[in-house]
Amino acid sequence: MFSDKVKARLLGLALAGAVMSVPGAAAAGVVVKSAGPSAGTYPVGTKVADASTITLRAGDKITVLTNGGTKVLQGPGTFRVGEGATRTRARFARLTRQGASNRARTGAVRGTGKGSPTMPNLWLVNVAASGTTCLYDLENVRLWRPSAGEGETYTIAPQGSETALDVNFVETESMRALDPEGLKLTDGGTYTITAPAVEEAPGAAVNVRIVAMSETYRQPDLLAAALAEKGCMGQLAVLGDIAEAEAS
Repeated sequence: MFSDKVKARLLGLALAGAVMSVPGAAAAGVVVKSAGPSAGTYPVGTKVADASTITLRAGDKITVLTNGGTKVLQGPGTFRVGEGATRTRARFARLTRQGASNRARTGAVRGTGKGSPTMPNLWLVNVAASGTTCLYDLENVRLWRPSAGEGETYTIAPQGSETALDVNFVETESMRALDPEGLKLTDGGTYTITAPAVEEAPGAAVNVRIVAMSETYRQPDLLAAALAEKGCMGQLAVLGDIAEAEAS
C-alpha cells in the first residue's frame, strides 16, 4: 500500500500529464496579416496550432507568428503552420519590445513597398486612427502622425471632459512626446484627438481608447495574442507588417 504522501504525489503527476495532453496546451501561432478569398476564414487575431495545416486558394496570403518565428503562406496550396518559419531578427525584437518608442528616431518612416507611412514601432498613439491602443508606460507617451510635412497642432481631450491639450508637431517631425503634466492618460480612458482645421473646415477627429499592458511578452506570438485579446488591432496590423518584412 502507498502512503498518503505518495498517493498525493502520484495524483499530482497524473493531473499534470492530463493538462499537457489536452489540445489547448499545444503551441499555437497567431494570424497577423490576412488577405485574399480565405481572409474571412483566417481573420487577423485567429490562433492556429503549430501542428495544424492550412489550405489556401489562389490569391490568399496569410502571415502567422509562431513560437519558432514568422510563416508567410501564399496560396494555392496546403501548408503546415509550424514548419519552415523564419526566425525572428534583431530589428523585429527591437521595434516590438517594451520601451521601443523612447528609442525611436523622429522623422517619416515609410511602409514596405507601397509608399504609405507606417508606425516605426508598436508603442505609439496614432493621431489619425480610431481604436484601442495598448501601452506599457502611461507616464511616457509618444504621439505619431502619418504625415511629417508641415508643422501641425493636434488637440487631445478626455471624453466627457472640458480639459484639452494642444500637441505641436514641428516641421518634418512625425513623433511628439505627450506632456504628462498637461495630460496624463489613464488605463481604460478614451480620448478624442482632433486634427488641425483645413481651409476653415473643422479638423477630423478620432477616438482612441488606452489599455495599459502589465505583462512583458518576449515571444512574438504571445505578444500578438495579447494585442488581439485586448482589441489593439492597429498595433497588431503594424506587428504583421514588421513580421512580413522581416520574413522576406
